[in-house]
Amino acid sequence: MDVIVLGGGLMGTASAYFLARRGARVTLIERNRVGTGATVASFGNIRRTGRHLSQLPLAHRSLRLWGEAEKMLGRDVEFRATGHVRLIFDEGSLADMRAYAQAAQPWGLELEELGPREISARFPGLGTDAIAASFSPHDGSGNPRLIAPAFAAAAHKLGAQIIEGAETEKITYTGSGFLITSSKGSFASECLLNTAGAWGARIAAEFGEEVPLDARGPQMGVTEPLPHRILPVVGIWTRDKDHGAYLRQVERGNIVFGGAAERVRVDLDPGHALADPMRLPLQLRAVARLLPAIAKVAVIRTWSGCEGYVRDMLPVMGRSATTPGLFHAFGFSGHGFQLGPGVGDAMAELMTTDRCETPLDDFRVDRFGRAAWRDSADGMWTKPTG
Repeated sequence: MDVIVLGGGLMGTASAYFLARRGARVTLIERNRVGTGATVASFGNIRRTGRHLSQLPLAHRSLRLWGEAEKMLGRDVEFRATGHVRLIFDEGSLADMRAYAQAAQPWGLELEELGPREISARFPGLGTDAIAASFSPHDGSGNPRLIAPAFAAAAHKLGAQIIEGAETEKITYTGSGFLITSSKGSFASECLLNTAGAWGARIAAEFGEEVPLDARGPQMGVTEPLPHRILPVVGIWTRDKDHGAYLRQVERGNIVFGGAAERVRVDLDPGHALADPMRLPLQLRAVARLLPAIAKVAVIRTWSGCEGYVRDMLPVMGRSATTPGLFHAFGFSGHGFQLGPGVGDAMAELMTTDRCETPLDDFRVDRFGRAAWRDSADGMWTKPTG
């Protein structure tokens, strides 16, 4: 099987690796450099808590692969299963957490509820006003700057061709396959996998598949190093977007943080997203609620990146509904980092065997034409807040 993968972020490089591992002849085409799009803008959170329930089988599959990543890829991508704690500051959010925990249990996610004394004893310095928290001990974080290049390098070792700096000029369906004309030449294949992130909806539209997707940029930041060591990733249960912050401390001591700032609109041409310094004070106030000590340290860098947000906040994954040999995996709406290895493995399984052990039906590209279409305010437990 010959496959062209369009897009060299985490989804594309992981797919290229797992396809090559299954014996496919893979060419990955990336318009910039591998891993420089939404992946590098990611917070690095490897969490299952708060996900739409239909994402949990994919999240479980991916977590297993994160645990194997260093051995599998031959390099440390800084996956650390330090746990994910989500703080709670009001009774309404506590009720939300308990309802989610009960609903997620049959899907294989066990959340531990912590009281104020347990939070203080196990995670000193966090959320001094918190009334409770949820804790998922097997989740954690990884390094967004390392993971896509690691998958690309491993795929290359298995024979995949990695083409960087190649603008796609034309995509032609020939009836028996695909012809990609790019700034670095033409490439033909039997199958095409669309992992183009925020640009994925444009590619789908060329084949008559309309996906309601907006390009947005999150606001991320990092502080100077702190000596105190916070092991878990920290988030919050809240319905208030102004409080929806999250943070983690890297091994060098810096605090990486995000959330609590409206995502800026991004023009896909050229697709550059910039952090807005005017939003930083509100963001830091929300982060300080989780970690009061952050109010006394300097922010040394902020950044953003171009992400694709689907209207119902669920990704597009699986076969095209219009074109044989075309597959999609895009639109992960700011919470795809944890899913990346699982997405690559699931798409490779689907494309090479015509089946997938992980249910993907909720992510079908043609779901937006269904009478049962759900918008972002209906059928979702929570929008991601870290």
